[in-house]
Amino acid sequence: MMVAWYIPYKLVEGSSVQDFLLAQEKCSTEVLSKKKGFVSWQVLSDGDTWIDFVTWETEEDAIHAEQENGDIHPAAQAFYGFIDPSTLQHQMLSIEKTYK
Repeated sequence: MMVAWYIPYKLVEGSSVQDFLLAQEKCSTEVLSKKKGFVSWQVLSDGDTWIDFVTWETEEDAIHAEQENGDIHPAAQAFYGFIDPSTLQHQMLSIEKTYK
């Protein structure tokens, strides 16, 4: 069964949205997309709160990706540098149904 990470957060005050999105794209290209079972990473925002919605083929793939210490990669570190850690949440959800 496919699963998704639902990760809401706020950016560090004074962050450039353009620079943040470039760092996020680099993290996706160089780190996350290389992980087994990665399907997609959607970026949502209401202008204040950001949400990463990352889809995985299986729960095992999502768990393994979390445990691989990808956050030590320079592209991941640059991305995380934009996130206010006190606002970061993380939830794994099963994808029960998709409508198109």
